Amino acid sequence: MNDCLFCKIAASEIPVQIVLETESALAFRDIDPQAPTHVLVIPRKHFADAQEIAQHDPKLAGELLALAAQVAEQEGLTNGYRIVTNTGSDGGQSVGHVHFHVLGGRSLTWPPG
Repeated sequence: MNDCLFCKIAASEIPVQIVLETESALAFRDIDPQAPTHVLVIPRKHFADAQEIAQHDPKLAGELLALAAQVAEQEGLTNGYRIVTNTGSDGGQSVGHVHFHVLGGRSLTWPPG
């Protein structure tokens, strides 16, 4: 997709701080972190959201989850971490390319406080 931010990142058209990468996926630091560790995990191939990737390439969806776990291990998130994906505007998705947030480095209990 020509106008997709994450497709441009996957194609190395926009520089990011890469944490891990595979042939099919990329993990990089979020530019507006919501926790001490905030890494985004994306497929190199475009899928609009979690529903689309689950329907069309569940194997790749599993690879993204495995890469998210590798990120957490590499980042030393030994006390726990959160993996989040938002789907659709009501779900809070702001970029129309499926992505997982790996968040950690502080307590993420819910509700906050």
